[in-house]
Amino acid sequence: MINQSYKEMLSGKSIIRELSEYATARGKEIGYENVFDYSLGNPSVSCPSEYTQSVIDMYKSSNPMEIHGYSPSLGIEDVRIQVAASLNQRFGMHYEGKHIFMAIGAAGALAHAFRAVTEPGDEIVVFAPYFPEYYEYIRRTGAIMKVVAADTDTFQINFNEFEKVINEKTMAVLINTPNNPSGIVYSEETIKKLSQFLLEKEKEYGHDIFLISDEPYREIVFDNKACPYPSKYYHNTLSCYSFSKSLSLPGERIGYVAINPECTDADILAVIMGQISRGIGHNCPASTSQLAVAQVLDKTSDLGVYEENMNIIYDALIEMGFTVVRPGGTFYIFPKALEDDANIFCMKAKKYDLILVPADNFGCPGYFRMAYCIDTEKVKRSIPVFKKFVYEEYLCQNKNVK
Repeated sequence: MINQSYKEMLSGKSIIRELSEYATARGKEIGYENVFDYSLGNPSVSCPSEYTQSVIDMYKSSNPMEIHGYSPSLGIEDVRIQVAASLNQRFGMHYEGKHIFMAIGAAGALAHAFRAVTEPGDEIVVFAPYFPEYYEYIRRTGAIMKVVAADTDTFQINFNEFEKVINEKTMAVLINTPNNPSGIVYSEETIKKLSQFLLEKEKEYGHDIFLISDEPYREIVFDNKACPYPSKYYHNTLSCYSFSKSLSLPGERIGYVAINPECTDADILAVIMGQISRGIGHNCPASTSQLAVAQVLDKTSDLGVYEENMNIIYDALIEMGFTVVRPGGTFYIFPKALEDDANIFCMKAKKYDLILVPADNFGCPGYFRMAYCIDTEKVKRSIPVFKKFVYEEYLCQNKNVK
């Protein structure tokens, strides 16, 4: 008999994927250049040429067994050492290779981190708005996801609501900064306050509370600022990273968990994650990807286009009368819809071939997400279409729309 819980998931497909598939199909009808697809967070800039060249060089001259054979369960040792050294240099940490677990992207990193620090029935707290797949990631571990309502004025952590949600069953807290979908970067003040809050709760409950930090957008930060590194502020932190966004390598599926050397059982957590791999089959990331990213750890793709796109869209949204908090990073923006039901709002937008994602599944009904990782030329062409949509559908109902 087919597993019924997975069968039931077919009726609740990812809205992001559904809209992306619709946009692709619509593009076949009218030309994809005429579909303004803001659905999928797929990087739109090329990976660094150094990455490509390192792969070419490996395939020409390296031992085939080294690049095509299984990697160790915890990752290639020299790559782990190099990742640790890079993090130490960038963030003033003191990782060793034993504190790095190589994973199949950020999703693989999270899959191991969740299981390493929770038992079935334990609770993991997340903050709205959040990436919708967190629900399934967490549920499939046997843990329970608890959601803290958003502070929609800033999209920083809502500590008043956090106090209502956290309890003695809380074993982990999951943050995502820079954030998908809001684009907000948690401030140093927020991270410090979170650290102090968790330290107090650890004492109150008499057990560890791990901070799991989902960081795939860490390098995409605007206004010449930097994203605070949560591990510097809280001892029990597991940093989950992917090279998908910084190096534009989502198809390579390569990332890692960095285990704060000061956290509980820091010296064996990576080994435990290796054992977790035996249970979920999510092990041995591609050797080629590990070896190649090790050559470009301190490089990024040309990420400036995302800030350019953000400024164009943000300014246009403000001009049109939208309520929106200016993103501090990522390639997402998260406006409030012009009517209470963002699903209806986004359905109306589809008539203009504007593909926008309603945010009910992100924990923020009434908002929508735009993934602006598309060509700047296309962003600019979309603005008149967006204004036409707003004018024709909402001008009479909303006197603030210009």
